[in-house]
Amino acid sequence: LMKRIIIAIDGYSSCGKSTIAKALAKHAGYTYVDTGAMYRATALYAFRMNANGIVEPMNGSNSSNIVEMLKDIHIGFIQTPEGQHVTLNGEDVESQIRTLEIGNLASQISTIKEVRAFLVAQQQAMGAQKGIVMDGRDIGTVILPNAEVKIFLTASPEARAKRRYEELIAKGVEITYEQVYEEMVQRDSNDTNRSVAPCVPAEDAIIL
Repeated sequence: LMKRIIIAIDGYSSCGKSTIAKALAKHAGYTYVDTGAMYRATALYAFRMNANGIVEPMNGSNSSNIVEMLKDIHIGFIQTPEGQHVTLNGEDVESQIRTLEIGNLASQISTIKEVRAFLVAQQQAMGAQKGIVMDGRDIGTVILPNAEVKIFLTASPEARAKRRYEELIAKGVEITYEQVYEEMVQRDSNDTNRSVAPCVPAEDAIIL
């Protein structure tokens, strides 16, 4: 029997982390854990509760509203004919969490330390089972530093913006390449410069 391991894939947005992680998980018969989707599902809950207007400033007292909601948020993963989907309190929210608006809100709330602690605890519990592929921004550095395989994916902002733009256009979203590029640069800045678990390669990561 082959020993089951943890594969951690980190990198910036729209590098293809989830595409590679899903393919690897399928090939190995492992579980794929999409950590970004967990932040997006949390952001969707906050958005629905009209908390999106009160999450800024991030380091101020206004983030307490979201922190109080965490106890009411239950995130899961289900297998569907279209692949793995995310559930929020039992509801399949896969399509709702993939909008730019929710993506940007997820990037914002990921800077709130209580939100990170809430989701990291769940992710580490999943990692303890082994046999998983997990992707995100800080899997190999913070969440699962003992992962046997660590990969850090990167590409130019232009290439990533083009990829994301084409994905959104295919979904019927009305947006310009310039808007996508500007939002991506902003998210890169948020992810790289945040004080809690910034997006940086682990020392023992393979950089692709």
